[in-house]
Parts: sequence; structure tokens; C-alpha cells
Amino acid sequence: MTTKTDTLIETLKANWTLEMDGVEMYQALAERQTIPERRTIFQHLSGIEKKHADAWARKLTELGAPIPAGRHGHGHAHSHAAGPASSPHNMHEILLAIEESERRDVAAYLQQMHEIHDESVRAILREVVLDEFSHAHVLSRLYAQSSDRSTLDVLRRRQRQGTGSWIGDAVYGVNDGLGAIFGIVSGVSGATLDKPNSSQIVLLAGIAGMVASALSMGAGAFLASKSEREIYEAEVFRERQSLEEHPETAKEELAIFYQLKGVPEEDAKKIVEFLASNPEQFLRTMTAEKLNLTEEALSNPVISALSGSVSTAVGAFIPIIPFFFLNGIPAVVAAGIVSLLAHFLVGAAKSLVTVRSWWASGLEMTLVGALEGAVTYLVGIGLGQIGA
Repeated sequence: MTTKTDTLIETLKANWTLEMDGVEMYQALAERQTIPERRTIFQHLSGIEKKHADAWARKLTELGAPIPAGRHGHGHAHSHAAGPASSPHNMHEILLAIEESERRDVAAYLQQMHEIHDESVRAILREVVLDEFSHAHVLSRLYAQSSDRSTLDVLRRRQRQGTGSWIGDAVYGVNDGLGAIFGIVSGVSGATLDKPNSSQIVLLAGIAGMVASALSMGAGAFLASKSEREIYEAEVFRERQSLEEHPETAKEELAIFYQLKGVPEEDAKKIVEFLASNPEQFLRTMTAEKLNLTEEALSNPVISALSGSVSTAVGAFIPIIPFFFLNGIPAVVAAGIVSLLAHFLVGAAKSLVTVRSWWASGLEMTLVGALEGAVTYLVGIGLGQIGA
């Protein structure tokens, strides 16, 4: 009995150390934040970690054990990301590392729930696990917001998870081809405007850029779709191993996911027991909860590649159309008009899957395109003067 108690005390001390590490980590993240809303979020997360540490401290006191003298007095193999305030990495990378650490902590706590039979400790563990899962979801959202991906890239992910990945690839491809070749056409036009064969030069540059952009987008869409499917299959494989080796832990984890969605604990357990009677269905459900992705939503790599490359070529072809029929400034003006109109239409098309109005979305895209064209045109003029 004494050995079991000593083991429990050491486990609780390690838990206390882990949570205090989290308190300092989130507070350090709050201090380096310049966005008030994010600072508040990290302060709130720090407060929850402190609540967890206090719960472990009270239990240690009940057992007659001292609280560790220092935060690192007993160490912990699964400590949170250290030193975020002075980390050389950007916030995007830090959030990813911490989210992964939170999920490892959840796994460790779930394992403790099956090894520890003290009901008061299990009650604390259940509350902590629910909070830690919630932390991981918050960090996941912050991670997505901190990414430098464009709005259309986010749209592409939404489409991939929803109404069909080829739509996202198509919209993204049209925008990418349109923006890239409009920039090339503007820049080359500015650099060659005073040359007799300027339209031919612009046309050749535009066609070359169109082919390169289409191939690049197709290859990128193919690899992204293929990687997504490989990630899904790898997750299913890991969950299958986990279910075979630790079935109760796997069921407990899925029950936690349902409780996070508001399902009462007893109902969540009943749902999980029902799913567990069909291992394949259980695996698909668990994977869908973890990745927010189902097998049915996975895109076909070949279709994604074709959709991405063809749509990019379509978008890229628009700015060069006038140069087949016009020369000089009239061709440049016509290219600008049709390109900006296309920008507006692509922006308006986003409103089909967003809450923004079509005209606001279209106007935003048009302004971005106009700025891009003006800048590249001026750069082209400057380069033309240098080469003159």
C-alpha cells in the first residue's frame, strides 16, 4: 500500500510540475502578444493551468506530501514548449508545438485514468483532460489564424472538407493564374512599351508564365491531395493500433470528444460503446474527430491536379487575350480592364461559401489586383529604363 501511495504521490507531483510549466508558458505568450484579444486568451489559458496545479497541490496535501519546491524540482519528460517568450521561432511554429504538446499531455492523463483507482484523483483527471482537449482546439484555431495563408487558401481547405475539393482547387487556381500572369503582363508591358514588338514580347512572356503556373498548380494540387490521403490513412493505422492495444483508452478518448461537443457523459459513453461494436466504424469516427476529415471528403489526386492546372491556365489566359488583337497602350489598357473585371468576379465567387457580401468580396479582390498591376507596371518601367 505504501508503495502504491508513493507512486501516486510522485505522479501527482509530476502533474503539478507540468501544470505550473503551463502557467508560465501561457503567461509568457500573453506578455509577448500585441493583439489584445489573443493576450486575453493566453491569460485565460494560464489561469486554467493554475487551477489544475492547485487541484494537484490540494490532493498532495491530503496525502500528506509536500508541494515540489520549484517548478522544475521533479522534471517532466512531456514538458510544454520551453521558453516561448524568448523562442526564435515565430508564433505560428510555437502554437503548433504547444498544440502537439497539449495532445501528448491528454494521452498521458488518459493513461493515468486507467492506472489510478483513487476516485478523487480520477475526478481531477477527467476535468483536466476536458480542459486540455479544449486548449488544443483553441490553439488549433489560433494556429490557423496566425498562418500567412491567403483567404483563398483557407477557402480551398474549406472546400476540400466540404462541397468538393475540385471546386476549391478551381477557384484557387483561377485566382493564382490571374494574379501571377497579370503581374507578368503589367511588368513586361512597362519594360517594353517603347519597343516596336512589345505586344509579341508580352504575349510570349504571358504564355510561358501561363504554362509554368498551370503545371506548378497542378503538381501542387496533386501532391497536396495525395499527402492529405496519406495523412488520413496513417491516422487510421495509428488509431487501429491504439484500439487493439488499449481499447478502453481509445474509447475514453472518443467519449471525451463527444463531451466537448455538449453530449452528456453517460450518453457519450453509450454512443462510444455502440461504435466500438463495429471497429471499422469506430476507427473512421475517431479519425474524423481528430482530423476533421472523412474518407468521403478526401479528394482524388488526379482530379485535383487537372482542376488546379486547367483553372490556373484559364485564369492566366485572361490578361494576355488583348495582346492577340491589340498593340501598345490600347493592349495594356484592355488587359487591365479585363483582368480587374476577372478579379472582381473571382472575389464575388467567394461569397458562395463565405458570409461576406459578393460586392465587398469582389471589390477587395479588385483593389488587390489593381495594386498588383500598378506596382509591377512601375517596376517594369524602371527595369526598362535600366536596360535601355
